[in-house]
Amino acid sequence: MIGKNARHNAFLRLVSGNGVALGTESRYSLFTSKEVVIGRDPSCQVVLDAMTYRMVSRRHAVVRPLSSSPDSKFSWLLCDLNSANGTYLNGQRLYGCQELHAGDRISLGADGPQFIFEHESISQATVLSNQSAALPSARNYQNHTYLKPPDSVSFTQLFPIISTGKDLTRKAYLVPGMLTVVFVVLMFATVGRPQANQIIVAIYIAFAAYYFVYQLCGKQKPWWVLIGAALGTAMILLSPVLDLFIFVFRSVLPGSLPSSNESITFTELLVRMFFGAGLMEELLKALPIIGAYFIGNSLPSPWRERIGVWEPLDGILLGTASAVGFTLLETLGQYVPEITNNVAQQVGVGAVGQLVGLQLLIPRILGSVAGHMAYSGYLGYFIGLAVLKPRRSWQILAVGYLSAAALHALWNATGSINALLLVVVGVLSYAFLMAAILKARALSPTRSQNFATRFLGPK
Repeated sequence: MIGKNARHNAFLRLVSGNGVALGTESRYSLFTSKEVVIGRDPSCQVVLDAMTYRMVSRRHAVVRPLSSSPDSKFSWLLCDLNSANGTYLNGQRLYGCQELHAGDRISLGADGPQFIFEHESISQATVLSNQSAALPSARNYQNHTYLKPPDSVSFTQLFPIISTGKDLTRKAYLVPGMLTVVFVVLMFATVGRPQANQIIVAIYIAFAAYYFVYQLCGKQKPWWVLIGAALGTAMILLSPVLDLFIFVFRSVLPGSLPSSNESITFTELLVRMFFGAGLMEELLKALPIIGAYFIGNSLPSPWRERIGVWEPLDGILLGTASAVGFTLLETLGQYVPEITNNVAQQVGVGAVGQLVGLQLLIPRILGSVAGHMAYSGYLGYFIGLAVLKPRRSWQILAVGYLSAAALHALWNATGSINALLLVVVGVLSYAFLMAAILKARALSPTRSQNFATRFLGPK
């Protein structure tokens, strides 16, 4: 038991939150003779930056010393001060006050800065009982734990947009909301122009699918680099490079695609798809990733890390972006025009063909998460892993390239046989991509800096 001859050292250690540099932590001492207020107001004992921590109230919470006579055993209480975004103790919102224990995690707001409460006692000859005489007793706080929130309303509670600031873009998905409004307005503006409407719908669905993967990866990559990867793949498809790929993989290698009236076995179809679709298209979509790697190597830091490929997460982000460019151009430039013309020739009504084309466009692009994005993102994982482990790079690249091509070929081959098998292959491809993302997040050298995701949580 802690007796009278003891010194009580307690700290609040800032362990997370925006503005905390990697590898640095701040400790704030707690006192046995006075309370410590946490907030943005300069008069607080723990002052948090007003621009960085907009979710923190001016006087957010307080830690109060608490003595339990007659042995002068000290403890501390955490109390919420009617903050706008709440105080959380070990993940549970706090109403009123609650006693702290060593290791407790305090969060100012659900996604705000976090503190760890640390408490240690060191025996000394000096007695600090004179400091604790005026402190409140634990019995006085027994009825104050988990009280209902006070009835008073702060200015930021009435006008929440004033206190959110940058959190709107970081945590409230403001950018996707803005783009949704823009695309809706553009769709209204293009009523009566089916081709323009199809392009707008395709780009929006592709953005939504990619944003889902981006959030899962949890690493920031400049938007212009990602768009550059998508445009790079689209430009390759429109260039003579595509003809060279077709000649090598479909003429020299056994990857010729079967005609509609040709009868072949499933095994032969799978082999052809492996060379003519899997190996060819996955290598084509990997070119922007390889280009980003070499461009990054030629640049000084920090542009080298921002643009280049230095870990599996970089490869996944660039690979899935490349797949978006491939899917958009393939769908809008090949599949939709073909089916639109075919239906229009059969029924003689162009509007019906446009409707069928739109029906084809939506599942093709939305399903790219389990299709082209899955294969390319999976191969991108191995490209980033090869950079991370250069001594085994060729072995890593071979496994990734062949497995991604196999998944691609399996999808194309089963598409003409059985819809249930197609579902199984799609789910399998999606699972491969998700497994690669999870492993990439665990291997990431910048793991502690990567933003947390809503879907999978921080890893």
